[in-house]
Amino acid sequence: MINRISELVTLFIQGVFDFLKRNKVKSFVVFALAMWYYFALPKHLFSDPYSVVLESKEGYLLGAKIAADGQWRFPQTDSVPHKISTCLIAFEDRYFYHHPGINPVSIWNAIWVNISERRVVRGGSTLTQQVIRLARKGQKRTYFEKIIEIIWATRLELRNSKEEILRLYASHAPFGGNVVGLEMASWRYFGIQPHKLSWAEAATLAVLPNAPSLIYPGKNQLRLLQKRNKLLHYLFKSGEIDELTYQLAISEPLPMKPFPLPQTAPHLVERIAKEHVTHRYRSTINFALQERANQLVQNYHHNYAQNEVHNMAVIVVDVRTRNVLVYVANSPTDLNHGKDVDIILAPRSTGSILKPILYAEMLNSGMLLPSMLVPDIPTQISGYTPQNYNSTYDGAVPAWKALARSLNIPAVLLLQRYGVANFYEDLKFYRQNYINKHPNHYGLSLILGGAESSLWDLCKIYASYASTLNHYNDNQLRYRRDEFKDLNLEANYVHNFGTVSLSPTKIDASSIFLTFQAMQEVNRVTEDEAWRYYSSANRVAWKTGTSFGNRDAWAIGINSDYVVGVWVGNASGEGRPEMTGVSYASPIMFDIFNTLPKGSWFKRPEQGMTYTDVCSKSGYLAGPYCDKSPSWINKRGEENDVCPYHLSIQLDQTLTYRVHANCESTENRIQQSWFALPPVMEYYYKRKNIDYQPLPAFRVDCESDIDRKQLEFIYPKNNAIVYLTKDFNGTTQPLVMKVANSQTRNEVFWYMNNVYLGSTKDFHEMTISPKSGNYIIHVIDQFGNEDRISLDVFGVD
Repeated sequence: MINRISELVTLFIQGVFDFLKRNKVKSFVVFALAMWYYFALPKHLFSDPYSVVLESKEGYLLGAKIAADGQWRFPQTDSVPHKISTCLIAFEDRYFYHHPGINPVSIWNAIWVNISERRVVRGGSTLTQQVIRLARKGQKRTYFEKIIEIIWATRLELRNSKEEILRLYASHAPFGGNVVGLEMASWRYFGIQPHKLSWAEAATLAVLPNAPSLIYPGKNQLRLLQKRNKLLHYLFKSGEIDELTYQLAISEPLPMKPFPLPQTAPHLVERIAKEHVTHRYRSTINFALQERANQLVQNYHHNYAQNEVHNMAVIVVDVRTRNVLVYVANSPTDLNHGKDVDIILAPRSTGSILKPILYAEMLNSGMLLPSMLVPDIPTQISGYTPQNYNSTYDGAVPAWKALARSLNIPAVLLLQRYGVANFYEDLKFYRQNYINKHPNHYGLSLILGGAESSLWDLCKIYASYASTLNHYNDNQLRYRRDEFKDLNLEANYVHNFGTVSLSPTKIDASSIFLTFQAMQEVNRVTEDEAWRYYSSANRVAWKTGTSFGNRDAWAIGINSDYVVGVWVGNASGEGRPEMTGVSYASPIMFDIFNTLPKGSWFKRPEQGMTYTDVCSKSGYLAGPYCDKSPSWINKRGEENDVCPYHLSIQLDQTLTYRVHANCESTENRIQQSWFALPPVMEYYYKRKNIDYQPLPAFRVDCESDIDRKQLEFIYPKNNAIVYLTKDFNGTTQPLVMKVANSQTRNEVFWYMNNVYLGSTKDFHEMTISPKSGNYIIHVIDQFGNEDRISLDVFGVD
């Protein structure tokens, strides 16, 4: 049997070859026509520009941008809802699923009517032919054009399925005005997605492409209503809809005016249009959270605008995926106040928002312990004079508290100790794209807003920090090699964080945890001061920042699940006196956190930390002379120095005066530990710490043999440059110099260029009115303790 079939096939092939040999011309013509027919249809029927369409992660429309040719033309839809496909086929081509692209009966009827009327009245086109006509841009309706349509239509039927052809029609049919395609028409005329259309709404859209220039919502209502109801009646008679559905459908009113497109994330639409080739972008945005954030920003904008603060931005990041859940890039202001500026990407002065990064890096390096005292005193470094926001000084303050209170002077002194170049390299590692000048350009002001960054770049650091800590705790004390990734906006994209490692790529989990722990202690806004006492309260590590001149107000909050970043200010750069990160940005941040699912707090990475003794007063590693208290520190912190502020002294029998071997016998000397700060630190520290006890003075018959500095200039500092100013009366103001003396009862003698100026007791201040020039200021007390500085004075002689 198989051999017989093989013989028949062979005979058939041989017969074909014999026919071709005998009819070479005919065969060539047939082959040429076949090839022409095969290639007659372009590979891509439509080359029209599309609108950029932005969708949420759930598929909701967030916004769109009009196509380059001025048409609202959404990218081709991937499906046509049942109601609209039923209505289209019933109205345009009832035999759509039964013909090969053309309907000979309809064509013959159209020819007969047109001949009878002596003009083109009917076209007899199928849906497939209408797709071809749309692709050919509405060529003049002639019989020759009709022949081309027929050829292309049959070829399209061979290449595409019926569903694909229906999608092509629904995506490119005109729906009146500059509205092209079913999806855009659904939003424009009914304000909803196509799959949510009712039968009446679907029927209305189905009849619009038949005469879009004549019939469109708002005009010709009677004719549009008649066409819609006629189609609904057919659907009822054919059994597609029941009588109740039919009666309800014909009672629905027609749309009267176009609906505006959703503008849920307008700035993100513009960003996607610039950065991506694709026209339909499924984002990571959570639709519900985005709408809540928009409402919150709108409410705050209404209030803040009363103080001439017009712009704000909010971003929410999922820590584990780095997906952006909320993207509110500006407030609903107007063109005069920069409503089109994408604040999330805009470079702005960082204020204090980088301080936690420095704190974490110093913990990681072992140079800092959380409770270690850092100086908070008047400071001048190479002409740079930082000031705390409240213009006061603590003398010395624990490092974690300096961060929580956002004190400027301790931050500057820590940066000086850590090194500007080192911190600059850290920020480059974290891809702070706007911090791109030489470190010398920024200097120590880098930590106080001397550089610029964006909300996007800052939030990706804190999200990476939180993710590092989460992964370490959840994955057997492991790190990931490529943890510090950029934020993600694409719904179907998943970050690859690299291979697992036992050692951190940049910063360890314990340093991050200790930093977040300090940030959790930041005082919240007044109405939320008691948050610790509520079990339902969000535990959030957060930091604010306010740039010079109150131009930028920042707030960034972190828990183990989310990072929330907020910026408030004016896009023009205009500052407002009362605008700070705490008062303006942080309320928005906490309100955003309250709209999120309640996040969890971080677990302590105990195996990466050390529980050891530190001095209870200084926070340094405990030495032999201080009261100890156990504390969690970074393991590298064990390499730090023991406390330099606790020392052993000898007192007389009355415990009032210090003595030593040269003036008191061994049996009359009492050994005692003492906490003592350097003079300037002590000067301010004891004002806010009433339990602080200065070192006792030496007994009058004992000479000091200790090297500890007793005298120190508070102002001015060594090598300072002083500019004398005039008051409103034109009088040159004097220079007031101040010295700290550990023994306030000592008398201090003042000299300028070896010329005696006078002496002071108790409060050591000296007022002078020098001319311009260089001066050496020398102070000395009756026990020989001294200090001297050099300064340059500039003023009006």
